[in-house]
Amino acid sequence: MNEPVTSIPARSEGMIVPRPLRPGDVVAVVAPSGPCDPVRLARGVRVLEGLGLKVVTGAHVLDRDRYLAGSDAGRAADLQEAWCDPAVAAVICARGGYGATRILDLLDWDALRAAGPKALVGSSDVTALHQAFSVELGVASWFGPMLACATIGDPEGPEPRSFRHFTEALFGEPSPITGDRVITAGRAVAPVVGGNLSLLAALCGTPYALRARGRIVLLEDVTEEPYRIDRMLTQLLRSGALDGVAGIALGSWEDCGDPYPTLEERLAPLGVPVIAGLPVGHGSPQFSVLLGALGAIDAESCSLTGSITDPMEAV
Repeated sequence: MNEPVTSIPARSEGMIVPRPLRPGDVVAVVAPSGPCDPVRLARGVRVLEGLGLKVVTGAHVLDRDRYLAGSDAGRAADLQEAWCDPAVAAVICARGGYGATRILDLLDWDALRAAGPKALVGSSDVTALHQAFSVELGVASWFGPMLACATIGDPEGPEPRSFRHFTEALFGEPSPITGDRVITAGRAVAPVVGGNLSLLAALCGTPYALRARGRIVLLEDVTEEPYRIDRMLTQLLRSGALDGVAGIALGSWEDCGDPYPTLEERLAPLGVPVIAGLPVGHGSPQFSVLLGALGAIDAESCSLTGSITDPMEAV
């Protein structure tokens, strides 16, 4: 019988930071968004088991309803059950796609809050869950690779650099993430928020809209033309979501043409440090960022240091 997770979590700038995982911990795999490839998912589960973790999967993780991993009710129930299970130390999403925004109103936030914090891992469409868990639960969560996606679940095995950073993130302190382009010079130390640009734009006008004041914002996307990136950035700017932002870290822009003229045009006038080319989001490698925790961007080294517990670490 599995023992409940009872460790007291740390805090970073008011957000609860779940404890690192340990071998023997139970992790639950859920599919809150699009349907999973069962073969890829099975490979991903074996990868986690190879780390010494015990893996349980949601009852509906292989369901399929058009472009969704089953019904809204089923996807919400799997997430609710995993988070409220005292034996589970982390909830890892199988893949993104679309659908996480549809289940936000179906979650019992009082029950989730009472269950206490644990790690939530996922990216892309899971941005909606990161935003909601931040607002409702005050818990930091990992924006990183998912099990039924290429970086973890491909036949050749996990992409080595992504997997190394993923393991560092789950079990301890991840290494700094280095980009290759500086749009605006400077340094900033602040909590890191954000994620997928399309999802952040879609959350405008909802209770889970991005609030960037005093924060470093991570942005990335996939298969979006520059004019669409322009439109979504303009939406964030016009809605006030980026008011008071402390800095911006730009991740990958896979199959987005050349987004940099647009990104520079829309973001440089904010007058805050902006670094780009970070391997975060889609594509390979894909590193992990702890959203909600204190982080630092440094244009001189073009790096994002995440999950720091003391601002002096960034000096």
